[in-house]
Amino acid sequence: MKILIVDDEKLLVKGLKFNLEQEGYQVETAFDGEEAVRLAHDDNISLILLDLMLPKVDGFTVCRTIRGFSNVPIIMLTAKNEDIDKILGLEYGVDDYVTKPFNIREVTARIKAILRRANPTPKGDRSKVIVSGNITLDYNFRRVQINDRSIELTSKEFDLLELFLRNPGKVYTRENLLDTAWGFDYPGDARTVDVHVRRLREKIEENPAEPKYIKTKWGVGYYYKKD
Repeated sequence: MKILIVDDEKLLVKGLKFNLEQEGYQVETAFDGEEAVRLAHDDNISLILLDLMLPKVDGFTVCRTIRGFSNVPIIMLTAKNEDIDKILGLEYGVDDYVTKPFNIREVTARIKAILRRANPTPKGDRSKVIVSGNITLDYNFRRVQINDRSIELTSKEFDLLELFLRNPGKVYTRENLLDTAWGFDYPGDARTVDVHVRRLREKIEENPAEPKYIKTKWGVGYYYKKD
């Protein structure tokens, strides 16, 4: 698998590249936002490590641009720890965060976790295709269609939709969804879930303001109403 590292700190990039190659990954590097967007068009890129503060084009703009043509998983590297940056990143389709300074083992663990979700290994009796009303989810190929029209979802949006489709009617608290879709050690909060649910509704609902599928259980969380 190939990983694209985007950061203008050349020593940091060198260290990350060395460690990831030791883990068996191919690594491409970019040192500014423009180069990052150009390299991200490579269909062989499996994941992007993207710094927030970049020359020429900032990380948020890079992420938003990439999301216009690719759903490749993105982990944002940032020296900032303010909640507003995290929320903005989620708006643009970031899958995870690592705050500098970081432990390389943590970065590697997060990469492996996201790639496992994005490229799952089928299990014995796990349904490969789920059909609910006009929604069809193909688990093996990570594809979603509505009325035979393909819907582009980020890896996290796909994970949430799969969870809802497999458990119609079950109410999940925001904490349940963080634990299940992000992992128990994810340093997010309820707003992380709210942003992703809103984005998912915008993609699968005819009227996101009055959702037909992903419903809110006021004071509790969210659930999927089977058509």
